[in-house]
Amino acid sequence: MPVEHYENFPVASLLLPARLREPVEAIYAFARGADDVADEGDAAPAERLARLDEYRTALAAIERHQPCPVADLAPLFERLERNVRAHALPLQLFRDLLDAFSQDVVKTRYADFAEILDYCRRSANPVGRLLLHLYGVSDETALAQSDAICTSLQLINFWQDVSIDWDKDRIYLPADDMASFGVTEAQVGQGRVDEPWRALLDFQVQRARAMMRAGAPLARRLPGRIGWELRLMVLGGLRILEGIEAAGHDVFAHRPTLHRNDWPLLAWRALNYDNNT
Repeated sequence: MPVEHYENFPVASLLLPARLREPVEAIYAFARGADDVADEGDAAPAERLARLDEYRTALAAIERHQPCPVADLAPLFERLERNVRAHALPLQLFRDLLDAFSQDVVKTRYADFAEILDYCRRSANPVGRLLLHLYGVSDETALAQSDAICTSLQLINFWQDVSIDWDKDRIYLPADDMASFGVTEAQVGQGRVDEPWRALLDFQVQRARAMMRAGAPLARRLPGRIGWELRLMVLGGLRILEGIEAAGHDVFAHRPTLHRNDWPLLAWRALNYDNNT
């Protein structure tokens, strides 16, 4: 399944049990489609919000056991409905995703880290919670660890995409942190890397790393292929943070991503998971 916006999240890989690939693909198709509404193309904000409202209407139809009322969304939502019914997936988590995507249309700056965490609670954490639901895991410890992993992955995506987000007139770096380290919006726009910038981004990198490590025990707990999938997700996120550091925190000139030659290293680290998280 090709994924762009959710590249730091697990997808329906061959590591997953076959019975879970269809519901995972349905979840990601929904998330990717709605995220594209918020981010892609040149539609006006009002058009984007109206389209996301159509997604909400289609979710409501699932809840009422009614056909999808939006013709061009019917294939996506018929597939989603089958999996919602088969696995009793909570619809509120899909609504949370839509709320985050709608926020992306209208909110382009974040005052502090608490605002970022609130966004991640709706933009990233629902994906992990839906996957845990599929795995039959629902205790509070597991949910908290999943949230930590998913929030960390969202933060990592923010820090690797500073330049891309700037081109969309978005800054996810907390404004109070920028002020504290002496980094201005103009500097972000210029892509200027100096000691204040490196200190700011290193602070955010360490934040994301600590959060990932807090959630990492979940991958030891989940059994079999599911656990291996999650281990690779955790280790992949940590590898991208290493890439940011290796580039001297210059994410403007060197956007860190995972490459083919990273996978043998990640596989080795997954085999030695306790020593590499």
